[in-house]
Amino acid sequence: MLRLALCLLALPAVAQTTPKITLDTSETIFSVLAAINNCGYAAGASSEGIRAQVNADVAKAVSGSKEAQAASADMCAFYRDHQRPESARDLAQYVSLALNLGEPPKFNLKVKEADLPPDAYYVLGFVPLLARFAEAANLHRVWEEHRYQYEELGARFHDPVSKMMLTTDLYLRLPLSGYLGRGFTVYLEPMAAPGQVNARNYGADYFMVVAPAGKALPMEPIRHTYLHFILDPMLLKRAGAMERMLPLLKTVQRAPLNEGYKRDISLLVVESMIRAIEARMSGSGKNAEAVRQVEADKAVEEGFILTRYFYEQLMKFENEPMGLRDALPDWLYYLDVSRESKRAEGVRFAASGAAPEVLSTVAPKASLLDLAEQRLDAGDYESAHKLAEQALDQRKEDAGRALFILARVASLNKDMNSARDYFERTAQVARDPKLRAWAHIYLGRISDIQANRSAAVEHYKAALAAGDITPETRAAAERGLQQPYEPRRQ
Repeated sequence: MLRLALCLLALPAVAQTTPKITLDTSETIFSVLAAINNCGYAAGASSEGIRAQVNADVAKAVSGSKEAQAASADMCAFYRDHQRPESARDLAQYVSLALNLGEPPKFNLKVKEADLPPDAYYVLGFVPLLARFAEAANLHRVWEEHRYQYEELGARFHDPVSKMMLTTDLYLRLPLSGYLGRGFTVYLEPMAAPGQVNARNYGADYFMVVAPAGKALPMEPIRHTYLHFILDPMLLKRAGAMERMLPLLKTVQRAPLNEGYKRDISLLVVESMIRAIEARMSGSGKNAEAVRQVEADKAVEEGFILTRYFYEQLMKFENEPMGLRDALPDWLYYLDVSRESKRAEGVRFAASGAAPEVLSTVAPKASLLDLAEQRLDAGDYESAHKLAEQALDQRKEDAGRALFILARVASLNKDMNSARDYFERTAQVARDPKLRAWAHIYLGRISDIQANRSAAVEHYKAALAAGDITPETRAAAERGLQQPYEPRRQ
């Protein structure tokens, strides 16, 4: 298997450290993506190149074996049943699965089933079907025949990725050596749509699966994930500074952000800083500063409200001798939360955010409650109930969120008494204003259904007072005050 460690300026190896970035290939990822290509994943496909050649070889292998045809039919039926409407998200769930699988032919899970990301868990049933198909179609032989082409890709893109990493490190004045116990691996995989990028982090390790676009790699998302690799551990360990900034979350509830950024201040801070760095490193020539200002403003309008603050700090940083590690503590210490809140309140947020996050955003490790919500959305109420109860019993995750999931399951199962009990407990213990507000809204609706209008009105008022300022929450509570709730007829 090809593994190209990206070394900078011929530096000597540092004991017990790993290279900052490793370009690699994976037969497991190849097998998963070759399989879904066989089943109809065709985003960006053409009649030329490695992907076309592999698809032709796989099709030939399938057509020449009745066993392979039967295995393909079963596997592809599963693929169609779990297909997402967007090709990028369809690919993403199989990338997440592949990153958590061992080598062929068994494709054993590397982690416990409960630790899988939600999207990988959704397609977990694909694994035994893949193993059967890979053996029947002899995917290993196809991989061996095209392996040299993957190695050529690694050799071709080694220098551009090294240059990007060096430029970034020099700008931030970071050590050029690797990191102890941490790794960032970029897998080159032309079986995905050209230019497609999927990034993940599991614990201390970061991964990207990247499909070359012609003779180039999409370098901006690679640098974006590399910045996460650098900055995440620096910022996430500063719990005190993050807690002080919590009031800023109220100012982004109307922004076109993923819910994670609206709930977790550390995610918002990290992404704002990365956007600021990207803005400062963009542009060239006479109009460079104007281009940079536009990029920073765009990030703020998307909801990353601290981009402007970090942008201003970086302008000073560029003229100072210290590196990022020394400068960062002061940036966080002197950040005026009140001032940044007022500045954010004046922002006119964009109607929509950037490209779908699944293409370039680092995905957090799935929790029991993430899995519970995924199973709930899939209509598997029994599994959702079990996972939420398990999270509640372990007392390691948000009790309010667990109770809210249990309440939703009870509602969907038409168990009104249990639903009311769980919603009442959610309203009592939830720290998230949105959970408290919606618990009261649902309690108000239950009271309306039971013809207890006075109790319903009190719950709708409590929802408005819970602190959630999002338009949909306020609209639902105000509708409840205006007229009794009537359930929709089937």
